[in-house]
Amino acid sequence: MPIRPAASEAVRPDAAAQSGAAKGYGPYAATSVVVANMIGTGVFTSLGFQLLDIQSTFPLLLLWVVGGAAAFCGAVSYAELGAAIPRSGGEYTFLSRIYHPAAGFVSGCVSATVGFAAPTALAAITFGTYFASVFPSLSPTWLGAGLVVVMAAVHATNHRNSSLLQSGFTTVKVVLIAAFCLAAATLADSPQPTSLLPAAGDGRLVFGGAFAISLIYVSYAYTGWNAATYLSSELDNPQRTLPRILGTGTLLVTVLYVALNWSFLRAAPMGEMAGRIEVGYVAATHIFGPAGAAIMAATLALLLVSTVSAMVLAGPRVLQVIGEDYPLFRRLGRRKANGIPAVAILVQTGLTLIFALTASFETVLVFTGFVLGLNSFLTVAGVFVLRIREPELERPYRTWGYPFTPLVYLGLTFWTLVFIARDRPVEALIAGGLIGAGLLLYRVAGRAASPTE
Repeated sequence: MPIRPAASEAVRPDAAAQSGAAKGYGPYAATSVVVANMIGTGVFTSLGFQLLDIQSTFPLLLLWVVGGAAAFCGAVSYAELGAAIPRSGGEYTFLSRIYHPAAGFVSGCVSATVGFAAPTALAAITFGTYFASVFPSLSPTWLGAGLVVVMAAVHATNHRNSSLLQSGFTTVKVVLIAAFCLAAATLADSPQPTSLLPAAGDGRLVFGGAFAISLIYVSYAYTGWNAATYLSSELDNPQRTLPRILGTGTLLVTVLYVALNWSFLRAAPMGEMAGRIEVGYVAATHIFGPAGAAIMAATLALLLVSTVSAMVLAGPRVLQVIGEDYPLFRRLGRRKANGIPAVAILVQTGLTLIFALTASFETVLVFTGFVLGLNSFLTVAGVFVLRIREPELERPYRTWGYPFTPLVYLGLTFWTLVFIARDRPVEALIAGGLIGAGLLLYRVAGRAASPTE
């Protein structure tokens, strides 16, 4: 069976990454992956549900600040692990090293398949839906599938094309969000009062159950802050740049999320948005008039291109490192001469298209969210475990605010997992079944491996 690498092995990127570091992803492209993975449709839909129980600006915006702070705590924790163990694969690599190869294998299988494929399919179909609202004769499903194929084809060529595509569309995404916020500040037909200071009764709202429940959905909107760790072997000098990439990307998204929600609240009355999924459309109508619907649909479609691109880019790297470690999946570990894992990209694309064309991703997303939350919980806890187990391991970066920052993330994530298990026990049980299936597959893959001891 595969064994945990020695400390001296784990701190070095693989030889291919070392020889081709200059041809990998630079800090800007890697930060773009983080930003694009985080900003999907969640921030454009969550406010409507929050407004059902909270109708005060300060606690509504505080939700996004707290969510961003939690994501930042997770990001700086992952940064320590990523700098100490600079190999692609994200949680697969970390959990294999910190706990046991079985933990990493299960995590990797879940992340690479339903963890990436299902959300990518959802984002792609949502792109198709928005695009088809402007051009009704087009099929949302086939538009989404076409987007996945195009993104995969570009990312399978070389690092330069992949970087340009990801950086370009993510830059467009940030510019469009900034432009929307500026328009809300200057063009709204009847600006709403949006005081940033606490009002009477806000304390009760902040410490109430509605705020806590809303925070769960806000935390979902922040998922993706760890995306760059899936590409560690292909980053330029990951031991130095990864902490900055994770921290900068998470902070930028936090600013954009707070600004977007302030813009929604300024542009449209709370009563009009309460209970509505399409809060972006409601706000755009108040900013741009009757043309708001088409403008918002086109904007959201463009925003989702970078999201799909980032997931198509990051996800296959987990399959790649599994293929490198387990002979049963060795084909997934094959890379082109330029270091691109074309086979893994092809397989990941096939899985995504199955989800997209069968629309089966909706049944998968809830219980995989529980497993992915457990993944991140164990990974951040691994910062403590690894410091105790391997105190001599070289750590080019140490978690900012340790031990408080990882403890904040662990506390919030633990509370979320308990809430899901209590409120959605069926999905939690399915998640347990998924973990069990992963362990069985690990046994099969382990038996097929050559003895290494």
